[in-house]
Amino acid sequence: MLPYPRIDPVLVAFGPFQIRWYGLMYLFGFFFSFILVRKQLSGQTSPLLSKEKVLDLYFYLVLGLVIGARLGYVFFYNLKEYVHNPLELFAVWHGGMSFHGGLLGVTLTSWWFCRKNRIPLLALGDLIIVTAPIGLGLGRVANFINGELYGRITQVPWAMVFPAGGPWPRHPSQLYEALLEGLLLFLWLWFGKEKKAYSGALVVRFLVLYAFFRIFVEFFREPDPQLGFLFGILTMGQLLSLLMLGAAWMIYGVQRKRFVDRST
Repeated sequence: MLPYPRIDPVLVAFGPFQIRWYGLMYLFGFFFSFILVRKQLSGQTSPLLSKEKVLDLYFYLVLGLVIGARLGYVFFYNLKEYVHNPLELFAVWHGGMSFHGGLLGVTLTSWWFCRKNRIPLLALGDLIIVTAPIGLGLGRVANFINGELYGRITQVPWAMVFPAGGPWPRHPSQLYEALLEGLLLFLWLWFGKEKKAYSGALVVRFLVLYAFFRIFVEFFREPDPQLGFLFGILTMGQLLSLLMLGAAWMIYGVQRKRFVDRST
């Protein structure tokens, strides 16, 4: 068993004002995403976006992610709690963000941005999605620092006892997700981004790979206590990831057909 490294979730505190690792990871994720999107655009002969439009885009992305992730957690994971305590909706420092909700929020705000600027949504999606795993990986590291979203009880040699998880050794499932949904997914997408047969191919690739990685890791992650298992076998994360696979299949079917029709 490995000792859990107790890292203070608060990096710096100035009286009531606190800088937390979790918030910093969001900032770092957006920063590196912005840099890599700009890098991709600089290599395009006819850039999809101007430098000024990239700044506008990230305003929409931040807005969509934060609002979508918060509302996603409320509706997917803990609606009863927020119905009884509606003001908790605004207490984001208490935790409670959903990746799947954030993805929906980003999709909606990206759609609005593309409509406003007459940009193909899936082409923009391919540009952004290869950078998304950076934020995902950093977010899971922050979950590990916070000692939250820990794994199920286990006897593997690398198990850890988390402060909020009782006296039992558990899977450090946050690190599994950081490696799979973060590092591995980023490398897979980034170094394969030039090999796409149709617009939206990288979006499809992301949805499929993330869904498989998330479904796999959920077998090691402790289910949310307020939900437990759905239908006796699935976690909410697995169910939402299955819906991602369905969305990927629909995008693939439509875009692949268009590509084949243009080629014949």
